[in-house]
Amino acid sequence: EGEIVGFVSGYVKDNAPDTYFLWQVAVGEKARGTGLARRLVEAIMSRPELDNVHHLETTIPPDNQASWGLFRRLAARWQAPLNSREYFSTEQLGGEHDPENLVRIGPFQTDSM
Repeated sequence: EGEIVGFVSGYVKDNAPDTYFLWQVAVGEKARGTGLARRLVEAIMSRPELDNVHHLETTIPPDNQASWGLFRRLAARWQAPLNSREYFSTEQLGGEHDPENLVRIGPFQTDSM
């Protein structure tokens, strides 16, 4: 009790005010598999300040199955398309990091959360 078990950070994009970029989702080991990541994201996306946001973006490496699963579940729950494309190649990231895909859900309606 009183322990932080999850964290989300992100921002509304200046050049695309209908898009929230999810920078990071972290869930502690004790809370994994409980749906906490989804609940945290939906809590943020359902804030009145984000009523004009209809897209969610993030970057995910190809092998991060937990993040892919989260985004697929969100897209299904929100009845919105999910699209992805390579955003940063291994070479662009200095050759020592896996590539990152830009993943985008939307458009969606915030009242679907």
